[in-house]
Amino acid sequence: MAGWLTIGLRRASVPLASLLAAGVLLAGLDHALPPPPMPEVSALVTDREGRALRAFPVEDGRWRLPVDPEAVDPAFLAALIEIEDQRFYTHHGVDPLAMARAVGSLISSGRIVSGGSTITMQTARLLEPRPRRTIIAKLIEMVRAIQLERRYSKHEILQAYLTLAPYGGNLEGVRAASWAWFGHEPDVLTPDEIALLIALPQAPEARRPDLRPDAAMASRARLLARMERAGLISADWAADAAEEPAPSRRAFPARAWHASQHLARAGGEVLSTIDIRLQSALETRLETLANEAGPDVQASALIVSLDGREVRAAVGSAGRGRPGGWIDLTRRARSPGSVLKPFIYGLAFEDGLAGPGTRIADLPRRFADYNPENFDRSFRGDVTIAEALQHSLNVPAVQVLDAVGANRFLAAMSFAGGRAIVPRSTEGDAGLAIALGGLGITAEEIAVMFAALGAGGEALPLAWTPEAAAANRESRGFRLLDRSAAATLVDVLQRSPAPPGLMPARLTSGAPAIAYKTGTSYGFRDAWAAGVSGNYAVVVWVGRADGAPRPGETGRQAALPALFDIFDVIARRDPSGVASRTDSLVARNATGPLARFDRGVSGPDIVFPPDGAEVWADEPGRGFALSARGIGPLRWYQRGVPVALDAGGQSLWQPQGPGFYELTVVDADGRSARTRVRVRMPAPS
Repeated sequence: MAGWLTIGLRRASVPLASLLAAGVLLAGLDHALPPPPMPEVSALVTDREGRALRAFPVEDGRWRLPVDPEAVDPAFLAALIEIEDQRFYTHHGVDPLAMARAVGSLISSGRIVSGGSTITMQTARLLEPRPRRTIIAKLIEMVRAIQLERRYSKHEILQAYLTLAPYGGNLEGVRAASWAWFGHEPDVLTPDEIALLIALPQAPEARRPDLRPDAAMASRARLLARMERAGLISADWAADAAEEPAPSRRAFPARAWHASQHLARAGGEVLSTIDIRLQSALETRLETLANEAGPDVQASALIVSLDGREVRAAVGSAGRGRPGGWIDLTRRARSPGSVLKPFIYGLAFEDGLAGPGTRIADLPRRFADYNPENFDRSFRGDVTIAEALQHSLNVPAVQVLDAVGANRFLAAMSFAGGRAIVPRSTEGDAGLAIALGGLGITAEEIAVMFAALGAGGEALPLAWTPEAAAANRESRGFRLLDRSAAATLVDVLQRSPAPPGLMPARLTSGAPAIAYKTGTSYGFRDAWAAGVSGNYAVVVWVGRADGAPRPGETGRQAALPALFDIFDVIARRDPSGVASRTDSLVARNATGPLARFDRGVSGPDIVFPPDGAEVWADEPGRGFALSARGIGPLRWYQRGVPVALDAGGQSLWQPQGPGFYELTVVDADGRSARTRVRVRMPAPS
């Protein structure tokens, strides 16, 4: 008995060994000759809710958008499985019943009626296309299909098919086809759309709706009839759907053009923080602004949520058909004009140098070799810091920056994320001109600073993806200003004069309270408006991309109305996200040490006669009108003797004869300045 058992085992070992060897050989071949990898898909940038903003083609300009079967209309998937591969979820790549049916049809009719290819086999053919459909090619497809089933799940195989199926021209995949032919995602499809999306991959070029609409409609009608027979739709639905005209080719989504360009570098599908509704409204508003301003004018803008510093909308230009439209102007450094003045005053508040009620002189003043003037070339005398900021007075801003320190201001701005381009002197001093726009900074960097202003002074980088926003929420930013100084600035800026033609928010029911600042660069090259309200910060720039001047176009005129319009749009979209006006005490005059800002004021500034000058007097007793700038009433003296005043109150100096004289001018606080003058007269005849 034992002998017979031994003989039986020996005889059985031969086929078992052969089977094992064959298995090893097949496994080796499978490892050595794997199926082609899944090809690259188009980069696709979506808004915060997954709605497409902009897609990018892959090689040869093909549109191959990533597809998730769970985001495709279930009715389409059911019809696809019913018509193309009924046993898709049970076979292992090859369906013997379908193959037998196809062979039987070939024998009985003498032609191919049904190919018998499964979805997995079709996917294998799409991954490894062959020019001729031969028996050898079909056998290779079958082997590749089995290999795919070994490596991937049914969900992944279906995903690959839905991504690669041809839909005519440069369209691949159901998502690209749905956008190109119907203008929307394939998440909800009508029966006529479902039928066309199933019919097209069977003969994509012969049935292209844009080139062969009759063929497309005929093939769609046949698919609708099959769907009716399968019980997927009613006869009435099939008849109505068959009457729909053939669709035409549509453009792919192209919102947030410049922002999407940057985000797409990550590849694949990128979920952004942008809100497509705000984005669309912002693009429309800037396009209108630029069209009204002239053919050479561009505009850019940003909307930032303070929560996580999410960028909710970004427009790099008002239109790519306008000069400079392909440039992302939110990332180009421009002169900010007066937009950054609030942060100069904020540092002074933080340092205890001044408060909003501190009085400061808006009078002609020279700072070494720098002699700033107000935009309208007039001066307002004694004003509060709040008034100086609200009316964007230049001399007070330069005076406060002189006390704060230009380099310190730039350092704070740099740590906050405002990497300004600044011309420096040989001594490394940035110079006081930065108070009035003597530097280069981008709209993105200004948005960082105004978002910090609205968020209690804490600066964080802009977030373009949910991951970056989440990281911002977990991190501690740079403290640009302390919370009190930031809140005070917001309160002061909310009370700035309303734009021309608009009623102040305090008089308008439901209008957002906007803390804003405008800016106009030297030569009217850049017009700015930046502001914050509630949970949002907005920056608007208007100008020419080439930096050419636009005489008379200020930030207040060119950019501020758009800023207010944008906040109105935000308020309609997110009513609780904008601020409402509150009562304030910041406009009260300050008392005590902060009553007056005199830091850095050394005394009056003599205009005439300048120190060391020589003046010519035609005859003894001729008078010279003396002139100086300073605070309060000024009195002139010649070696301690008061200079007489003329009938109009002007100091009129009458030298007694030729020679050297010393004149002194004294202000109301006892500060003085002196000048030494030589008087020349004609020799006696």
